Amino acid sequence: MVTTGLDHGAADQTTFKAEYNRLSELKAFDESKAGVKGLVDAGITEIPRFFHYPPDSSEPIFSSVSGDTQLSIPVIDLKGVLDGDRDHRQEIVEKVREATETLGFFQIVNHGIPDSVLEEIKDGVRRFYEQDVEIKKSFYTRDTSKPMVHNSNFDLYNAPSANWRDTFFCPMFPYPPKPEDLPSVCRYLYLYIVYNLDPV
Repeated sequence: MVTTGLDHGAADQTTFKAEYNRLSELKAFDESKAGVKGLVDAGITEIPRFFHYPPDSSEPIFSSVSGDTQLSIPVIDLKGVLDGDRDHRQEIVEKVREATETLGFFQIVNHGIPDSVLEEIKDGVRRFYEQDVEIKKSFYTRDTSKPMVHNSNFDLYNAPSANWRDTFFCPMFPYPPKPEDLPSVCRYLYLYIVYNLDPV
């Protein structure tokens, strides 16, 4: 059995609440527009408290009653999904549903996206996060209707603890962004993807 969580006494919880203004720290972090990478680049030596799991939570962060600590990621094979076989398609849909409901993530194989495109996507993500911080800040927003959204934790103000991650995305449907709406380091990537993927 594996269980991890924070086990603080009542006195520790009272001290935690009395000395800590979570909302002001969240606002300062969000308004900096630098995200998690900004914290790392600034050389922080301690992870801010709003990333910590709340000490008064009765739920464990992770629990496994089976004793099996090896995580198995579901692999879903899309081979033949577009061949017109409705039963096969429904089987794949059910596998996606089950993986989503039980783990929340899965790996897709035989999706038809060439390895060269996947590698270029990873390189494009690196280029975005390694560019000048002021350029990244200009795309930092909580407005998901923008053509390009960069932020840290879409649920920053609502979740019990923040996740150690930054995110950027640009909605492609129903209205894809114009290349000029994207940071210059992503424009080539966008055009590369558009011209290298067949429409479904």
